[in-house]
Amino acid sequence: MEFSNTLIKWYLQKKRDLPWRNTKDPYCVWLSEIILQQTRVAQGLPYYQAFVAAFPTVHDLAQAAEQDVLKLWQGLGYYSRARNLHQAAQHISTELNGEFPNNYQDLLQIKGIGTYTAAAVASFCFNEAVPVVDGNVFRVLARFLGVSTDIAMASAKKEFSALAAELMPQNEPALFNQALMEFGALQCVPKSPNCVACVFQNSCYALAQNKVSSLPYKSKKNKVTERHLNYLVFQDVLKHSIIQKRIGKGIWQNLYEFPCIESTHTLAIDELIAVLSTSAWSKHPIQKVSELNPVAITHLLSHRRLVIKFWKIEVNGLLTDGLNYEKIRAHPFPIVLYNFIANDWHEL
Repeated sequence: MEFSNTLIKWYLQKKRDLPWRNTKDPYCVWLSEIILQQTRVAQGLPYYQAFVAAFPTVHDLAQAAEQDVLKLWQGLGYYSRARNLHQAAQHISTELNGEFPNNYQDLLQIKGIGTYTAAAVASFCFNEAVPVVDGNVFRVLARFLGVSTDIAMASAKKEFSALAAELMPQNEPALFNQALMEFGALQCVPKSPNCVACVFQNSCYALAQNKVSSLPYKSKKNKVTERHLNYLVFQDVLKHSIIQKRIGKGIWQNLYEFPCIESTHTLAIDELIAVLSTSAWSKHPIQKVSELNPVAITHLLSHRRLVIKFWKIEVNGLLTDGLNYEKIRAHPFPIVLYNFIANDWHEL
């Protein structure tokens, strides 16, 4: 009880004024939690505001075209979140008449809503006593209680959820959950926390045992693999180009890209021309090939390092399905491609 009282008192003094904290509308809370997964508040806030402005209700989001949802999501990464968000909105709108379930177990039945999001909506909107466990909660509890469990293990979430439930005051679950997450975000930060100014400096296990930097424990990530992507920026006599939709499974599913050739290393221009001559794109009457970024762009994902080159492919005549610059830019792209289109692709 002392832990929760101290934590809530800290929160009431230090908490940030965020729009989703000023409402119990489950749509707004759900939307904020999906956006803030894998995303810092400073980055996610403008996206939240843009989504609420474009889609004020779950019905509005459900009725939107997936392409419009992905376009608004552009830059947040982990695009499966946007696709799941859209599908869940359609289910809630059509099957549940726009009404969110008012409890944790029923929320879990909606595709795209996992344990974390279900707990957040259930506690924040309906005051259900169910703990929310995210990276901040792992960190605070591991340090305060001295828990050395590997948080990369599937069983860790259940263990930490039980610990949080023991500490949670049953009459204030929403306040406790918010406070615990905020404490991890502002005070008990991953690197170099200001333990001298911490309200738990006299009761924290990690501080007493000099283990702040080693808790929580997480085993090493999988090895990062490297992929080389060569994007073909075709240009015809009207300065039109062509793009294609990624329809296969993957992190960029249903986003758009230029035609792409994958290679085992960074290609020189003569190597690219040789590959082009035997590819499906050889049917285009190529006039000239040139580099648009002599220095390859390195784009880091969770388990992959993408090494990206853009090549200008000038062709005679007109491209079938060619689009001008503005029409291309209106499509949803992975952010590394969109940045190239918006900032560096000056030819069109």
